Amino acid sequence: MESSNWILKHVSILLFFFLTPSFSSTLDHVVTHTKSLHQNFTALSDFRLINRRILKDCSSNYLKINVSSNASLLDEQFVTVTVTGVSKPRDGDWVAMISPSNSNVETCLLNGFHYLQTGDTAQLPLLCHYPVKAQYLSNDPDYLSCKNNECKEEQDGKCSVTTCSGSIKFHVINIRTDIEFVFFTGGFLNPCLVGRSTPLSFANPNKPLYGHLSSIDSTATSMRLTWVSGDKEPQQIQYGDGKTVSSAVTTFSQDDMCSSLVPSPAKDFGWHDPGYIHSAIMTGLSPSTTYSYKYGSNSVGWSEQIKFSTPPSGGSDELKFIAFGDMGKTPLDASKEHYIQPGALSVIKAIANEVDSNNVNSVFHIGDISYATGFLAEWDFFMHLISPVASRVSYMTAIGNHERDYLSSGSVYQTPDSGGECGVPYETYFPMPTSAKDKPWYSIEQASVHFTVISTEHDWSIDSEQYEWMRKDMASVNRQHTPWLIFMAHRPMYTSRRGGFLLIDQNFIKTVEPLLLENKVDLALFGHVHNYERTCSVYQNKCKAMPIKDQKGVDTYNNRNYSAPVHAIIGMAGFTLDELPDDAESWSLKRISEFGYLRAHATKNDLNLEFVTSDTKEVKDSFHITK
Repeated sequence: MESSNWILKHVSILLFFFLTPSFSSTLDHVVTHTKSLHQNFTALSDFRLINRRILKDCSSNYLKINVSSNASLLDEQFVTVTVTGVSKPRDGDWVAMISPSNSNVETCLLNGFHYLQTGDTAQLPLLCHYPVKAQYLSNDPDYLSCKNNECKEEQDGKCSVTTCSGSIKFHVINIRTDIEFVFFTGGFLNPCLVGRSTPLSFANPNKPLYGHLSSIDSTATSMRLTWVSGDKEPQQIQYGDGKTVSSAVTTFSQDDMCSSLVPSPAKDFGWHDPGYIHSAIMTGLSPSTTYSYKYGSNSVGWSEQIKFSTPPSGGSDELKFIAFGDMGKTPLDASKEHYIQPGALSVIKAIANEVDSNNVNSVFHIGDISYATGFLAEWDFFMHLISPVASRVSYMTAIGNHERDYLSSGSVYQTPDSGGECGVPYETYFPMPTSAKDKPWYSIEQASVHFTVISTEHDWSIDSEQYEWMRKDMASVNRQHTPWLIFMAHRPMYTSRRGGFLLIDQNFIKTVEPLLLENKVDLALFGHVHNYERTCSVYQNKCKAMPIKDQKGVDTYNNRNYSAPVHAIIGMAGFTLDELPDDAESWSLKRISEFGYLRAHATKNDLNLEFVTSDTKEVKDSFHITK
């Protein structure tokens, strides 16, 4: 859900409706400044529209673009891009990172209606391929003053032509395809192509990368590892004391992306080849145990040796987990991208510190995962960002609107929020223990907790398959085995935030909330709204019970005398935060608009929860539920 430039975005959505056939490692040194740096490029920025602007030719005989890199790019590095031969530096001079390098960045003579999903109606020709990222050259403080200059021509012993230069750094990760740096003037809204660098290749485009773990069942004796490579041949995981398992390999193509009369970003200018997605299951593990593994093959190379821990098995006593929603990713450089979540970097760094301290058995990310929204290269950047966490503990996910929603695609909400992805990249990159393709609901038990995870983007009506599944799943929980029942979904039932597009669906509440009460759900966790909020024990907008302060002043809910679920919104893990009103309904007990995550510690008798801010690691809200 976007929180800025709301009108412009949804005007474009309305245009889209009427035009469609159916109406239906390197983190530390950049964390401090990243949120303020990227705050204004979260939603519909100028950069999101550059691919549909008139592109003029401003080529220069003097201009050269040099990249400080080896002959081939590493899997991750910062490269310095130096532009020389600029006749007159301007504020609107910028450099784009293009991939693949043979992308057409000159003209794109296509029907203008194809681009209305960007909210742009510029005349043709238009920039054809969307850059992965871009920076203004003025990020070099000496550029506009022409401190670094060079005489190009002399006349009568005097310099008649002087040019200027500037240098900026780009963070580059292995996305398998060649990249090229292209220099434009005229800003993002009136780009004029001046020159391009020589294409650069990655040293090993087949390298196995971005491995992340997930649980496959409640026994904790098996764990799935999923990773990405440019190699289509099966690879292996080597783990434990000499065990080996081979990967199953899959991928997806442009033909798998959703579209309509108006081509989606995923189908058109946002497409990037995902390579091949490998997945394998490590078996014969023990719960709550640490192992090491590496993945790859002798032909394409291996990952580093990584230590990971299995979660506790269902029915055991103690679980420590972290939960959040709406994370996305933040660039590690000063680049602009089509969608930036300014708090993501600080949040994942704070969670990585928790993992380092052995405070985490598993992680739950409940919707709006990468915010790639049809710009497929951004999935790689997201998986790279979370790897310090997801490669070491079980990383479980739920689907959100920005992974699934698209018109005439079967999603409940008929918006283009997924950019045409329609859940395909999400389900390929993050396979969960679901029953079938495009049925992304599941349950899993860890220690004393039964987690019921549903999709708010798929049919949850009373006659639907998902409704029947969640009814049976929650009714079947053995509360002697797993005393706690936690319900997770992306879109919330309660929020104090006002306004917004499809913020609360009363039909969803009317249909699903009775199931929570009937099955005595202890805690319901949601994302979608970008802040933190906690309720009383609430049902049908009324407090059925209030918590009582314990000796330490912590709100305590006594579920020995169950009355209703406690709801918490935890969508504060990266996207620009939503403002909260000073006043609120009586069911709202705590409201915080800061980046952070929910930290939980469950035993058989107590469920202790804390909202932790990512910047200061301060606990801003504590509550616990007792049995």
